[in-house]
Amino acid sequence: MRRGDLADLAAFVAIAENLNFRAAASRVGVTPSALSYTMRQLEERLGVRLLNRTTRSVSLTDAGLRLLERLRPAIDQITGALEDLNEERELPFGHLRICALYTVAMAVMAPVFGRYLSAYPDVHLEVSVINGPIDIVARGFDAGLGPQRLAAADMIAVRVAGPLRLAVVGAPAYFALRAPPLTADDLAGHSCVQYRLTDAGSLMEWPLERDREPRPVKVEGRLTVNDPSLAIRAAIDGVGIAITLETIAAPFLRSGQLVRVLEDWSPAIEGFYLYYPGHRQVPAALRALIDMIRSAQGSVPAVSALANPFAAE
Repeated sequence: MRRGDLADLAAFVAIAENLNFRAAASRVGVTPSALSYTMRQLEERLGVRLLNRTTRSVSLTDAGLRLLERLRPAIDQITGALEDLNEERELPFGHLRICALYTVAMAVMAPVFGRYLSAYPDVHLEVSVINGPIDIVARGFDAGLGPQRLAAADMIAVRVAGPLRLAVVGAPAYFALRAPPLTADDLAGHSCVQYRLTDAGSLMEWPLERDREPRPVKVEGRLTVNDPSLAIRAAIDGVGIAITLETIAAPFLRSGQLVRVLEDWSPAIEGFYLYYPGHRQVPAALRALIDMIRSAQGSVPAVSALANPFAAE
């Protein structure tokens, strides 16, 4: 089939259904003279007359009638498929794959899981945790979520969360045996859960601050982890003090499993971005997710923000 055959056949169907060149031309968005030329060209290519035309009327030949009967179901299917695509463009639908750093997934994605899936029952949401930069296109993801630096230069990066505060936490049982730290220097007398974000990386300094002055602290402790969820678990079990995002610690603080300390020493870290290939149309499911995350985060106070300490380079 030639490139223009489908358009020419659709024009023939429009004429056959209207039996009027002016009405058919209006339907397909061309002039009557252009439509007449198209039909002459189609008949010449097919080698058969499809229409009987006079200055006053248009009718189908026997060959034209048979062609119309065969074409109409196919044209209806094509039209329906295009209408379905338009609906998908407007309504969230299909499979949406997102990759995110663990801390970002817990702080930004997890709080909207239930509301998003309830609002958009035709969306299947898949979230995969990553440890650092990846090629999201090669891995088949629709978008990534994390610090802006994880987005490739040719991607669109949309800020979905403002600065998020850190929280230093420990279990009530732990503090029953040791006085809670009141300053960053007091951490020297405590067992702290340490982070090593990469196999060959150094131990992470805790990025504390006071009166907007950064105060990174090298802590000591017998347990080292590379996953914030393990640090939270250790803190709940009384192994030591841990540092994490305030939003991740919040449920355990509300339940009383953890107690917060050094709140006036705890800074905010940089906001997070959802990033995706800039040359693609944004699926409705992704647009809806961006809007919902922004709504859930709400307004964020203007504070200084540090780089995300939990994101491996």
